Order: sequence, then C-alpha cells, then structure tokens
Amino acid sequence: MKKIFKESIIFIILILLWLVLSKMNIWSTYIFPPPQKVLSSFVKTITNGELIRHISASLQRVIKGYTISFSIAILFGTFAGMKKNSISYYNGFLEFLRNIPPLALISLLILWFGIGELSKVIVIILASFFPMFLNIKKGISSCDEKLLEVGKIFKFSKSKIFVKIIIPYAIPDILVGMRIGLGYAWRAIIGAEMIAAASGLGYFILDSEQMSRSDKIFVGIIVIGTIGYISDTIFRLSLKKILGEGVENSWN
Repeated sequence: MKKIFKESIIFIILILLWLVLSKMNIWSTYIFPPPQKVLSSFVKTITNGELIRHISASLQRVIKGYTISFSIAILFGTFAGMKKNSISYYNGFLEFLRNIPPLALISLLILWFGIGELSKVIVIILASFFPMFLNIKKGISSCDEKLLEVGKIFKFSKSKIFVKIIIPYAIPDILVGMRIGLGYAWRAIIGAEMIAAASGLGYFILDSEQMSRSDKIFVGIIVIGTIGYISDTIFRLSLKKILGEGVENSWN
C-alpha cells in the first residue's frame, strides 16, 4: 500500500497543479483544457465506444507484431549467442538496420504492402526486435563458464547443457528484453497510426488535432501512458514472480 502511494503522489501533484493552472486562465482552454473537460471527453468517448474501438485496434496490432517479433528474436538471438564467432559476418548489417528508425520506413512499407494492417505490424516488429534480440544474445552468450564445466563433468549432452544450464541462466536477460521490447512496440504503433491508419490511438490523437479538440488529445495521451504503465507493471510483477527479488530496476 505504501509503495502504491509513493508511485501515485507525483500524479496527484501534477493533477492538482493542472487544476490550479487551468483556474488561473493563463492559457486559453482551447490550448490548455481543464481536467474537468478532459474527464468529460474521456467519459463521452468511452460511453459512445469511440475510445474502446481505437484502444482495441492498437492492442491487436501490438499483440500481433510483438508476438512475431519475439519469435524471430528468440530464434536469431539464440543462434547469435551460441555461435559467437559468426557475429563478424552480420554485425555491421544489424547495426545499420538498428539505427534506422522504423517510422522512417513507413512510406516504403505503405508503397510495398499498402495502408492496411501489415505495414503497421512490420513497424512494430522492426521497433521491438532489436532490444529483444540483443538481450537474448547477451543472456545466451554470457553463460558462466563454470556452470558449463559442471555440465561437462556430469557428461551432459550439448542439448541438455542448453536446456538445463544455458536457458535458465539466460531467462532474466530474455525477460528484460521482452519488457523493453514491449515499450518500443507501443511507441512505434502510435507513430505509425499517426501517419497511416483509420483507427488506433495514434489516429485518435491525430484526428483530434485536426478537429482542434485539445481535450481529446489529452485523453489519447493519458490513455496511452496508462496502458503502457499497466502493461509494464504486469510484466514487472510477472518477472518478480518468476525470478524473485532483484528485477525491479533490471534495465538500469
């Protein structure tokens, strides 16, 4: 309970500050809507189903793209971790791709795959792949040599060493990579929906901007932050349950 209060205090302060500033009329409500107006827009968009529809569209895209991305990352990350000497053949190419923002490719993806779901799913895959791949590779390749020696002493086969020693050792890095990759996936899909979509939270914000509805823009931003916070909290609690203590700030 104490921890929840600590995490909530900054939000309470910000809301109170927002309320005070809006009462002072320093800015027009067109630019800086009061909390009451934002809350009213939130209730209205929830009630008429508009916001639910956009949240659902974004969630479906993130789940689909993230699942595909993880499947690819675990495959290539495991290979890269087990075959350390092969990295010199593809490291340059991977670094080249890693430094290209996925949104920079959206125009090309639309040209190739159209404005449908596929182009947006590919953006999510490109955004979330590298943090997962790099963490999986690190976890697999950095397995303690002493543990590997113990496996050899007990005459474990290569497959048994991999399953019984390397994978358990790599699980913390794999899960941290998954957690970071999920955050990247959300950032990418919101950007992609602002450029080419007819649904989703990114489209909701862009459409609100075009309609000069700053209150709805605030609703979209707050909803994105809330969903991201909830999903990360679920992931963090899952990590803690699986791995025990010591994972609270595991990406620092």
